[in-house]
Amino acid sequence: MPVRSRTRPLAPALLSAALLTAGCAGQQDAGSGPENPSSSATPHGYVEGAAEAAEQQSRLLLGDPGTGDTRVLDLITGKVHDTARRAGATELTTDGRFGYFHGADGTHVLDSGAWMVDHGDHVHYYRAKIQEVGELPGGPGTSIRSDAGATVVTAADGKADVHSRADLEKGTLGTPARLPGTYAGPVVPYAEHLIALTRDGDAPAKVAVLDRSGKRVAAPESECEDPRGDAVTRRGVVLGCADGALLVREDDGTFTAKKIAYGEDVPKKERAARFRHRPDSSTLTAAAGGNAVWVLDVTKRAWTRVETGPVVAANTAGEGSPLLVLETDGALHGYDMSTGKETAVTEPLLTDVPEAATGEAPAPVIEVDRSRAYLNDPAGRRVYEIDYNDALRVARTFDLDVRPSLMVETGR
Repeated sequence: MPVRSRTRPLAPALLSAALLTAGCAGQQDAGSGPENPSSSATPHGYVEGAAEAAEQQSRLLLGDPGTGDTRVLDLITGKVHDTARRAGATELTTDGRFGYFHGADGTHVLDSGAWMVDHGDHVHYYRAKIQEVGELPGGPGTSIRSDAGATVVTAADGKADVHSRADLEKGTLGTPARLPGTYAGPVVPYAEHLIALTRDGDAPAKVAVLDRSGKRVAAPESECEDPRGDAVTRRGVVLGCADGALLVREDDGTFTAKKIAYGEDVPKKERAARFRHRPDSSTLTAAAGGNAVWVLDVTKRAWTRVETGPVVAANTAGEGSPLLVLETDGALHGYDMSTGKETAVTEPLLTDVPEAATGEAPAPVIEVDRSRAYLNDPAGRRVYEIDYNDALRVARTFDLDVRPSLMVETGR
């Protein structure tokens, strides 16, 4: 499978990641580095069966709902790996390492073999073999949320199961633990707890903080009408509500829930219903109807509505980066998030652009990491790598033998 490529400069994070890794290595005992994993002192950051790297080891998981074909595109080597067919998959999500191919009868789990471990003041990047993990029960409407210790599968009926993350990392689903009760949205692992929304009849949903067994340990004062959309940021968990969002935070063992209101009445069709952002970023994006994008700055606790052309997909790397919007003209547009001014636009990259996602034809998506963005072109059977810091320059084009209608990025 040919890959048209230009020379790619090293990611801006490479030097800092290398220094952080070196600083982390400095905490190890002599002779216990990654090159000597058999030492009696296990190196800090060592992961059995994986190779550590100085820069992120990004991979794209790709799926063709029409044929069931799947691929993994290694963005470091440019190689494309065949993986098992996933007939009937209509949605693909990820937690940064595992890909979840959602279908009518269940969700298949694929270990991409690329991930990051965040220690707060430094990070570790790893790469390992790609492997099939297994099939989770749950049809349409099933959501999956993870952290370093747990993966929670919440079904459409609100019932939730907790899987050990360690089991998935070993290539098995293990035996999950069923949480008591039902929930009004995805159960989200956060700060060694679980953040859930509960509802009593027709009343607005409220936040419940659970321990990993499902026991309620806190109930910060909160109210969320018509919950839709969630995201984990460095500032806490964001839950979308009819009048804005709830920010759930943990500080020294105490959980709080604060409303970030729109500040105006927003029609239902223009509310933020699905957030997109760079992992670990505190700047979220969501469609605001057909011709605008919401930008939620979690740090400043403020919404900004950016008027655009007809929106197909949107995302951003965060503060200081442009808002990226794929519009129905097939071009990628860049906007200044503070002023709303358009700052760059590409030539049309996609020739067959759906106006919105449907069950039969998922809309293209924009995946963003610290230095590049990725845009899938299902009709053209390709993926574009975009340098969003260089006037949306197309850095590389990856030609494929499948229609990559489904795409997520791992390793970030």
